Amino acid sequence: MNKYMSFSLAFTVLLISLIATAQERGVVKPLLLLSEIVQGMPKGERQGVRVLTANFQRGDKTMFHTHRFPVTVYVLEGAFTLEMDGREPVMVKTGQAMVMPPHVKMTGYNRSSTESLRLVIFSVSDPDTPFLDPIH
Repeated sequence: MNKYMSFSLAFTVLLISLIATAQERGVVKPLLLLSEIVQGMPKGERQGVRVLTANFQRGDKTMFHTHRFPVTVYVLEGAFTLEMDGREPVMVKTGQAMVMPPHVKMTGYNRSSTESLRLVIFSVSDPDTPFLDPIH
């Protein structure tokens, strides 16, 4: 009986493992790309959420600007170079993300002479707040 009990227990464990594995198939688990503590998020009872895309041709750049709240950028294709006042330039490559700080003067570039650049931009702000403020 002892051998039968051991076999039954092993078989049950194997069966449970197979069922758990089968249930895992087709289940998508998110991959963490960026986790960062930020300051300057909106504090009102309501916030506006924006998801934008930007397509840069070779050599394109944004206007010189600031954001009132942190903005997150994710690079779908190419390399995004961000130059910020008083800081070293930051390059974000395909599959990477970064948070752009609020109230910092900046310009974003596609420095490549051969590749285009595609971004997804995530912004949370007070309602009716402009996405960016141009610097003249």
